Amino acid sequence: MMTTTSLTGKPTAMAMTSLSVNFIYFFKKLGKALILPILGIAIFLALWTITAKNIHTSLGDFPAPSAVYQQFTSLYNEHIDEREKADKFYLRQEKRNNARLATDPSYQPKIRKYTGKETFFDQIITSLLTVISGFLLAAAIAIPLGIAMGLSKSLNAAINPIVQVFKPVSPLAWLPLITMVVSALYVSDDPMVSKSFVNSLLTVTLCSLWPMVINTSIGVSSLDEDLNNVSRVLRLPMYKHIQKIVLPASVPMIFTGMRLSFGVAWMVLIAAEMLAQNPGLGKFVWDEFQNGSSDSLARIMAAVIVIGLIGFILDRAMLQLQRYVSWDKSSATV
Repeated sequence: MMTTTSLTGKPTAMAMTSLSVNFIYFFKKLGKALILPILGIAIFLALWTITAKNIHTSLGDFPAPSAVYQQFTSLYNEHIDEREKADKFYLRQEKRNNARLATDPSYQPKIRKYTGKETFFDQIITSLLTVISGFLLAAAIAIPLGIAMGLSKSLNAAINPIVQVFKPVSPLAWLPLITMVVSALYVSDDPMVSKSFVNSLLTVTLCSLWPMVINTSIGVSSLDEDLNNVSRVLRLPMYKHIQKIVLPASVPMIFTGMRLSFGVAWMVLIAAEMLAQNPGLGKFVWDEFQNGSSDSLARIMAAVIVIGLIGFILDRAMLQLQRYVSWDKSSATV
């Protein structure tokens, strides 16, 4: 048997070589995972700083990274100040109600909602809730429909022309129609959610439908014939056939459609919020543009960075979900 140490207990040349190879492999992995991304970001920031100094607009110089960082700090401080105002507002109401109850035990206390300015971080939460709600609604419609189209050639022939006609239509073209329909049908003195939220949600749903329907139907219709034969031999009912055969084999294509839909939905939502002035990050960008202050460009650039980071995080979250539910982990590597 070959040993990796000499009679004196010192490592042999073979052991040293193996150790060197391991170190080289480790540094290559570290460089790919950490060093190269940091280097790319550093070069991007340097080019951004140089370019910003040479761009002059009616609102001042184009914001450099340092100016954007300052606005992130300012936006955070504004959020903290607004939360303190809200806390004081509710505290004053609580004191008034307690004083009233002390003199009139039959009094029914009322808590009015704080109606102060929505902060940058409030707008982020609003946009995230809207895009996730709209995406989930679209998935609940598109995935079952795509499975049905993939299993039935007749149904696919009937519905596919409709999908192909509406697929290239910008969801923003639907926005006026959605707004009018919601205004006509969603009538309530005490609505559970605001009309602006419903408008944005339905816009997101419309733009999320088509990639999921198409990719799901293709994934199901491309099922290996051997798998179908196994299902016939086992005489699986349709429900079990879909659960045990169709879905596991179609997961990569389904999630490809979902990831495409999520990315498009996030982009469209921001544009819809700008166009319809619905609460969210899009409205924040438009308000800052209309504001026209010396800090507006830096605040808009801060919003752009946040929009990009959120889009990246949403895509990575979908990728992790695909890895979790897929039996073929190699299908979720990009």
